[in-house]
Amino acid sequence: MANDVSNGRLAVLVGGGPAPGINGVISAVTIEAINNGLEVIGFRDGFKWLSQGIGDRHKILHIDDVSGVHLRGGSILGTSRTNPTKSEAQMNNVLKVLNELGIGALVTIGGDDTAYSASHVYPRCGGRIRVAHVPKTIDNDLTLPGSAPTFGFETARHLGVYIVRNLAEDAKTTSRWYLVVSMGRAAGHLALGLGKAAAATLTIIPEEFRGRQVNFDELCDIIIGSILKRRANGSQYGVVVLAEGLIEAIDEQTLTDAVNSGQLGRYGRVMRDDHGHLRLGEIEFGRMIKDLLTDRLKQIGLEMSFVDKDLGYELRSADPIPFDAEYTRDLGYGAVKFIRSDLAGKTGAVISYAEGRMKPLPFDEMIDPKTGRMRVRRVNVDGETYECARRYMIRLERADFEEMKRLTRLSSTINMKPEEFRARFGYVVGL
Repeated sequence: MANDVSNGRLAVLVGGGPAPGINGVISAVTIEAINNGLEVIGFRDGFKWLSQGIGDRHKILHIDDVSGVHLRGGSILGTSRTNPTKSEAQMNNVLKVLNELGIGALVTIGGDDTAYSASHVYPRCGGRIRVAHVPKTIDNDLTLPGSAPTFGFETARHLGVYIVRNLAEDAKTTSRWYLVVSMGRAAGHLALGLGKAAAATLTIIPEEFRGRQVNFDELCDIIIGSILKRRANGSQYGVVVLAEGLIEAIDEQTLTDAVNSGQLGRYGRVMRDDHGHLRLGEIEFGRMIKDLLTDRLKQIGLEMSFVDKDLGYELRSADPIPFDAEYTRDLGYGAVKFIRSDLAGKTGAVISYAEGRMKPLPFDEMIDPKTGRMRVRRVNVDGETYECARRYMIRLERADFEEMKRLTRLSSTINMKPEEFRARFGYVVGL
């Protein structure tokens, strides 16, 4: 099989969280594989059953099964976050089932964790099973060529922008502030894309702190600075977009202490998934920040109304927009084309496109040798696209403290003297 995939069996599975366009990949893989003489097996729920050695949770896919599904959200094969690489026994179970079913090629659809699991299949089976991974995540945090997005991101941003715009209109109508927590564990692409396109008042992403740890006081003061600056200009409302990855930018002990304390224990619990990631959905980050903000504003004489809103689950299984419907067809087609190529007999790869051409990225080039995980693409906070985003945000800047007129207007919103305001908030701009 290392040199020939004709008349064999190709398997496809989905791992990680849902993303718009999954069914488009499944459809394209199935159609292209069948048209090239391959039988297609769809495994249910990612690596979940395979890692347990259960091989009957699959179905043979025919073209009729996948016709028209490319415009539907969700996944006709389901998905799971099971990590078979966490134990030798589970990985052996995966290989055992694949061998028993005569699988000669495997297409995985997922994010960095699924890609990492898939990267173990090819070397562990001695190259007998060819492996292609199609990158999927609304977080857009995989290192694809140039600015190529991961599929699902464009749909999530497109639909999310309308939600944020509606919240902004409600904020204006009711004179209050919304705190929107956007999905994005390792990178702030989705949060920034939503905030920038929807003209949110303020967007905060982990990359802007350049790798240093963040604390609750600083996050709250950045938001309070935006609120005060809006008040100085006569506006009593706004929308703040927070990337959920900010949770991981906070020192874990500080986070644990906050969540487990008598005051903040109602905000969830600190847990990790099979891949060692904090389970961010277990922590009510928005509500935590809302209550902390309310308390801190009271200390400076302001009482305000906030509404927290988690944004992400509404987007993950949405019907794909035309961009992702087209893109996922290319990716699924490319995955099968790679599987049938000579290169697939030498290495497994992540499927990507550059300038209209399929560009397989060998797993060895995509895995960070220091972490053993897939490399992460973060927002470039030194580039003009982020610079533009900052220019249109309402947040404290150095000029607000250097120009006495501006400083006086800001400090007057909370009855502070200018020097007191500078001492209290100057650190958020590096003073």
